[in-house]
Amino acid sequence: MRGRPFLAAVRVKGGAVLALPKGQIDPGERAPETAAREVAEEAGVSGELVEKLGDVRYWYQRDGERVLKVVSFFLFRYRSGSVRNHDHEVDSAEWLPLEDAPRLLEYKGEKEMAAAALSRWAQGI
Repeated sequence: MRGRPFLAAVRVKGGAVLALPKGQIDPGERAPETAAREVAEEAGVSGELVEKLGDVRYWYQRDGERVLKVVSFFLFRYRSGSVRNHDHEVDSAEWLPLEDAPRLLEYKGEKEMAAAALSRWAQGI
């Protein structure tokens, strides 16, 4: 993509929300393995793990109780695949210029992770 960094994003909620791929850790899986699997499933692409970017923590309500959720995000270098090969869990997948991601992603924590990835790119990772 002409030397510019991109990230694989997914559209959910009827295509109205642009977000990063994510999901539950399966039994026996480590967080980086989960991240790689979810990116492959939801965005149709695979990559090589570069590093952990960070965690996003937030509270939500489930059955009338507050639940703390922690989502770990990882930086990958693209290796293969196509965003056209996303699975049924998302409405679509697309390449998003990394420089635009902090503005275009829906969720605050994901905007912060995109900004962190952009910073790491600027440092020459």
